[in-house]
This record gives sequence, C-alpha cells and structure tokens, in this order.
Amino acid sequence: MDRMIATAQFGQQDIARRLGLNVTDLTCLGFLIEASMAGENLVAGDLAERARLTTGAVTGVLNRLEKAGYIRRAPDPGDRRRVVVVMEETAQARILAVYGPVYERLGALFADYEDEEIAVLTDWFTRARGLLEEALHEIREQSPGS
Repeated sequence: MDRMIATAQFGQQDIARRLGLNVTDLTCLGFLIEASMAGENLVAGDLAERARLTTGAVTGVLNRLEKAGYIRRAPDPGDRRRVVVVMEETAQARILAVYGPVYERLGALFADYEDEEIAVLTDWFTRARGLLEEALHEIREQSPGS
C-alpha cells in the first residue's frame, strides 16, 4: 500500500508537470473536475475548504489555472457578488490527453474482475479512505511533539 501511495504521489508530480501545473494546482483542478461532473458550482471558499488551503492561497491557484486556460471565473447566478469557478471547454480534453493512458490501464484491470469483486474493492477503498481521513484529522489536531 505504501508503495502504491508513493507511486501515486510521484505520478501526480509528473502529471502536473506535463499539464504545466504544480501538484497543489493539479489537486485543486481535480476538485473542480469532480464538482463539475457532479453538476456543482464551486466558489473559491469551497475550493479552499476542500483543498485545505487559505482563501489567499486559492486565489493564487485560480490565477494560475486561469492563466493556463483550465478555468474561468463567472458571476454566481444566485448571488452576483460571488464568483464561481467554471472549467474551460478545452480543459477536459487537455487533461485526458495525459490521464487517458492511466484510465485505460485501470479500465483494463477492472475488466479482469467480476461485478461482485469490484463491489468489494469499491467498499474497501471507500472505507480505507474514510479511515485514512479520520487518522489524518487526528494527526493534524495533535500539536507537534505531543
């Protein structure tokens, strides 16, 4: 598991570099893609909360993502004082050009499993993520040296 996590971390660095981003920007872009696919609109504060960044840091992230052509800011239809972050139409194709081979390999791997086995894997990863988030929350709450 540790080896897989390390591989994923190094992979994120490589993918970010290929997309002209840093890892934090790529992580935030992932949250924006996830929200977009769910039909959700995110504002800077939402993104800051999900990425565990300050709103000031998220402003820098959004500036870089906008400059790189991945997102744009648009007035919130429900509150004109707020700005929502919108994925650019070309962003998905640019991202899939890099992530595509990874997704293809994972898709082929999943094809080797029966539906019941995939359900077990899904359950395990969902529960493991929750446990990891819980443990990391406890680590963050502890003061250094305690």
